[in-house]
Amino acid sequence: MIVSYDSVDNFPGWALAEGYFKSLIAEHACGRILEIGSGANPTLSPQFVRTSGLSYVTSDVSQEELKKTDLAFEQLVLDLTAKNVDPTLNGRFDCVLSRMVGEHISDGRQYHQNIYKLLRPGGISAHCFSTLWAFPFTANRVLPESLTGPLLNAISPRDEHQHAKFKAYYSWSRGPSNSMIRRFQSLDFEIVNYTGYFGHLYYRRRWPWLDQLEKQKSKLLLAHPVPQLCSYATIVLRKPS
Repeated sequence: MIVSYDSVDNFPGWALAEGYFKSLIAEHACGRILEIGSGANPTLSPQFVRTSGLSYVTSDVSQEELKKTDLAFEQLVLDLTAKNVDPTLNGRFDCVLSRMVGEHISDGRQYHQNIYKLLRPGGISAHCFSTLWAFPFTANRVLPESLTGPLLNAISPRDEHQHAKFKAYYSWSRGPSNSMIRRFQSLDFEIVNYTGYFGHLYYRRRWPWLDQLEKQKSKLLLAHPVPQLCSYATIVLRKPS
């Protein structure tokens, strides 16, 4: 198990995501992949999926979201917080991935238990997610949706059809603290690596002076890491062979 820390600039949840997922798939020789909650926006490109020979399934709780995606991807309506997931899916995937989904999961234990069942022995589960105790995400958790939706759109405008905003719960969305490590191990996962990232980009465009303070805080935390103060995290888990 490798526990490490890094800057938000190296967090693979956005622009670096495709390369990050491709490297994991190659390193672990994954042939059948499930991406959770990717719906309209799978991380890998349709062209790559068509030419790579991978079996790549994009899933979502919403059929409407899946209708927006390219036909290069297999589509699956799937709620991994449900207690009864289709048992025919058990052991069918070499790799289960998610990107900026974990914070929207209301029951982290049930979610990761279900992922464990879907993996073949030796399969991996990899996730990029925001964590609770950074100020923007704490505000997102405690303030009503009627406030957080317009606020997010003002700070970071988006195509609301293709990139809808979903409610955030932050269950099991934390940095690599000892208590979180024990939680994942309690489900019989092996932790391959768990990385916490300090800092965020929400001030960068509109409040550069706040952004400079955020950068200084991040440098201090990188020198003296406090896992509870991460803004983002990645985790790679393995189901024992």
